[in-house]
Amino acid sequence: MMSKGKKFFMYAFLTIFSLLSIFPLYYMLCAATNKSIDVIAGRLIPGTYLIENYKSLIANQNLGLALWNSFRNALVLTVLCLLVCSIAGYGFEIYHDKGKDAVFTVLLTAMMIPFAAVMIPMFRMFSSLNMVNTMAAFMLPSISTPFMIMMFRQASRSFPHDIIEAARIDGLSELAIFFRMFFPTMRSTYAAAMTIVFMNAWNNYLWPKVILMTNESITMPMLVANLLGGYTVDYGMLMLGVFICTIPTAIVFFCLQKSFAEGITGAVK
Repeated sequence: MMSKGKKFFMYAFLTIFSLLSIFPLYYMLCAATNKSIDVIAGRLIPGTYLIENYKSLIANQNLGLALWNSFRNALVLTVLCLLVCSIAGYGFEIYHDKGKDAVFTVLLTAMMIPFAAVMIPMFRMFSSLNMVNTMAAFMLPSISTPFMIMMFRQASRSFPHDIIEAARIDGLSELAIFFRMFFPTMRSTYAAAMTIVFMNAWNNYLWPKVILMTNESITMPMLVANLLGGYTVDYGMLMLGVFICTIPTAIVFFCLQKSFAEGITGAVK
């Protein structure tokens, strides 16, 4: 049993660090409701300038288009990435082949290559294929990632192989085994992967900025970057844009946080 003194210090420690963790969000919310001059002055009390900041934001940037593009890109990319990476991870673990480990080693090695090192070659490749300013060029580099494949491969190790053999004897096809048996069992892993992929897709800035060159392709990270592009920066409007950009990822994480923790630890139900 933990003594009262230890409990007090433990809860005090957790409370202090919890407050420190949520302080940036609180500051961002306060800044979104204040004038730019108040933000510069470091005011930490919510103001009454939220509507004016919102009007300035929609007057300077196409907020609706940026939200639509970000939602569409993130949702489509999340679905495709989960499908491709889960099948690849499942295949690497379930099917045995001599060259499988060599291919997986190459995938793991690719994790050590920074994106900036391959960005220019990828742009030249897509440019030569006349795929600049297309959704395909935006999504193809992120549909399959070594980290997601490794995550699903690790999860597949906890999937009972005896069930697969029994299903094969009963006449189920390999796709039926995957979608009817593996997929429902790995819900927590899919939830964790969905959280990671959606957040990465939503916050992706560099590659969309390079490959999508039209104003109609603007996303929320690009919109926030545009707010910093003038000679003077309206920090109240900027913080409102950042806050709006943060809301979807926060909602996804809080809705899936329990499954996220289970999926990361490899729990299977």
